[in-house]
Amino acid sequence: MADRRQGTASNDEPEPQAGEDHRASARDTVRLAVVIGALGVVFGDIGTSPIYTLQTVFNPDDPHPVPVSTDNVYGVVSLVFWSVMIIVTVTYVLLAMRADNDGEGGIMALITLLRRWSSQRGRRAAAVLAALGIFGASLFFGDSMITPAISVLSAVEGLKVVEPSLDSAVVPVTAVIIVILFLVQRRGTAAVGRVFGPVMIAWFLAIGACGVVGIADHPDILKALSPTYALGFLFGHWGTAFFALAAIVLAVTGAEALYADMGHFGRRAITRGWLILVLPACTLSYMGQGALILDDPANISSPFFLLVPDWGRWPMVLLATAATVIASQAVITGAYSVASQAAQLGYLPRLRIAHTSESTIGQIYVPWINWLLMVSVLTLVFAFRSSEALAYAFGMAVTGTITITTLLFFYVARAKWGTPTWVLALGGGVLLFVDLLFVAANMTKLVHGAWLPLLIGLTAFTVMTTWQRGRELVTVQRARAEGALPEFVEDLRSGEASTRMVPGTAVFLNRGKETAPLAMRANVEHNHVRHEQVVILALKTEPVPRVPAEQRVVVDDLGYADDGIIHVTARFGYMETPDVPGTLAMLDPAVTEGPLQLDQASYFLSKIELHRGKAPTMAPWRKRLFIATSYITADAAEYFSLPRDRTVIMGSHIEV
Repeated sequence: MADRRQGTASNDEPEPQAGEDHRASARDTVRLAVVIGALGVVFGDIGTSPIYTLQTVFNPDDPHPVPVSTDNVYGVVSLVFWSVMIIVTVTYVLLAMRADNDGEGGIMALITLLRRWSSQRGRRAAAVLAALGIFGASLFFGDSMITPAISVLSAVEGLKVVEPSLDSAVVPVTAVIIVILFLVQRRGTAAVGRVFGPVMIAWFLAIGACGVVGIADHPDILKALSPTYALGFLFGHWGTAFFALAAIVLAVTGAEALYADMGHFGRRAITRGWLILVLPACTLSYMGQGALILDDPANISSPFFLLVPDWGRWPMVLLATAATVIASQAVITGAYSVASQAAQLGYLPRLRIAHTSESTIGQIYVPWINWLLMVSVLTLVFAFRSSEALAYAFGMAVTGTITITTLLFFYVARAKWGTPTWVLALGGGVLLFVDLLFVAANMTKLVHGAWLPLLIGLTAFTVMTTWQRGRELVTVQRARAEGALPEFVEDLRSGEASTRMVPGTAVFLNRGKETAPLAMRANVEHNHVRHEQVVILALKTEPVPRVPAEQRVVVDDLGYADDGIIHVTARFGYMETPDVPGTLAMLDPAVTEGPLQLDQASYFLSKIELHRGKAPTMAPWRKRLFIATSYITADAAEYFSLPRDRTVIMGSHIEV
């Protein structure tokens, strides 16, 4: 491929030049398609924030209301704009998205980078930061529950603006939309995804156009683009501005999605989409709403929908509903990805995962997470019943995740790039100050709903850390029961283990190469048989998204090339789902001591029954939690794509 391109570049004839132009045009088309795709998936959450942000800031029923005055409107709009610029544009688009794990972004990518470097430097600091990162990922689950509820509620509340008598229909309509949204998840987003981009483009053009209309009536609102208004409001009206930050943070909800979805669309496409369309459209909407409030303070009841002309409000309600469904879809998909990655990295049990697209690796469906989210979202809708009531719960989840991401990024910048300490102290200090200011403001709303994402985050964090600890204990106990693999193979060769050879291939799934599989030991000690060909297969999850096919497997004959027993290590990335038969089919017969009879092979799994023991390894309640969590573990045969009619499960029990 490289040679052909070089030949074309050195040829002066017009035909190759035309070919180059054609290829350049094709590349531009592909880039445009990627940007459109990113607009449809990445920006749904942050792009729908204008629906409820200013309405929440000036909500008269707020425990700390912001009085409507000219100075306050200028200050709030300016603070919204500069918060978006600092947190989204600077922290995420310009900085955090440069720290990727083989192209993948998001807080889980930062955690894997920390785990990779913890053996090289600052083990204790990296471990503490990794634990902090897990808490940030836990808060994301709270975000995944709150986003669909507040987003769809805020859009459907537009019905009240169009027709006040429809007020009582808002909650039921929202619930129906949410149920449908979660019911169709099993079908995947491939088909719907093709229309996401155009819908969001229409959305951003519409809210930008409405903003221009509002600005035209009060062009002085553009003065709010100056940071002096934000600083004047913040420090000149500290008592009011500090509490207002708890609502202003709603303007940056969805910032983590820009980073988390980087692996699907790339940093360049997301950056272009943000700078060219999303940021200008949102800015115009906020400015237009501010102008509308200056025109009549009564417009604080719903400045977003009141900014729309009367004839366009019904279409805007429908468009807003579609946009918020897309925003919800993005965060639901994000929850699937975070749960899948957490399971691969050992923080959650193995979950059943269905791939919903043959062409896109990242499109997955996790049934257990789906139904948990649906029940949680519906509970929030019926409990809070309005987007304003949910706003403070939303802000706490967002600020916590943003602050942790910022902290982890600056550690990575120091460890990976060797950024000077004074640069980190100066730049990181400013950004962390802004983040912590938002966290502090949201902490004042604890009794008004901010406790909810903290409770969800603490619950998820406890489950994940308990599972990680329990898994370590089970690994130690299991290693004792399995015994050393080299000694076991030697006993088979020497005849000390009395066995009868049977034809065929047996595949034993194991954790590594140091110990013998429990199922194989049981087969030898109790059934006194072994197969002619034995494959001991260890599946290893690497701290990278995907492992190239040529680096997938490593074969070891365990010291003997004639006994029919081999060990295979199969390496997968944390974004991949293992396919055991497909992996074994890649093996070269020359290194497997003869061709494997995979079409008739038997697969052996070791099933561990957990029991609560008396050893003081964990608190009794954590032992019960660990055992309870183990019940959601996916069926191993299905997870590893094993043929059920040729899979044998042999049980054992371990005390924790």
